[in-house]
Amino acid sequence: MKAGFFKISEIDQERAQGSKLYREFLRVPAISAGLYVLPAGSSDPQRPHHEDEMYYVIRGRARFRAGEENAEVSAGSVLFVAAEVEHRFYDITEELAVLVFFAPAES
Repeated sequence: MKAGFFKISEIDQERAQGSKLYREFLRVPAISAGLYVLPAGSSDPQRPHHEDEMYYVIRGRARFRAGEENAEVSAGSVLFVAAEVEHRFYDITEELAVLVFFAPAES
């Protein structure tokens, strides 16, 4: 793949049609990316990953814990989590939509 052009609205629609929380839309050896959506009041089921991870919050409001650190997150928040660090979103008060980037690509 030399280039990719994506629309969040289309990715979100595909994700919702499959009734899934996460929809990967890019995968090359060095990086993978997806859209992760958690409904208000839900629990975040993810576990630590073997890759470094970056999140960009598109919409919603919640709290985020990574290791011993935690913070409120909302649209525009950018988060980094090193590989193998326990992390999750919690106290999700508004549907949370997050772009997720793994480097290297998620295994």
